[in-house]
Amino acid sequence: MTDKEALKHAIERTLQVYSGEILPEATFETALGADSIDMAQILKLLEEELSITIPTEEWKKVRTVGDAQKLLEQVKSHD
Repeated sequence: MTDKEALKHAIERTLQVYSGEILPEATFETALGADSIDMAQILKLLEEELSITIPTEEWKKVRTVGDAQKLLEQVKSHD
């Protein structure tokens, strides 16, 4: 599973939204309706699925799906 697929899967599973709503510019809070608990769950699912550790402080800065994708790329490039 690619990083993008894992992110999409985690968002769909946690927020129960359609894949068509998961666009790079979609904001987690406003467009997708995520709260802090949802964001923590998405983080946990991503870490489990991709076998990585995402710094919590960096994850808290994520506002859009695109931000999350960029962070995943950064984390993976440092492994």
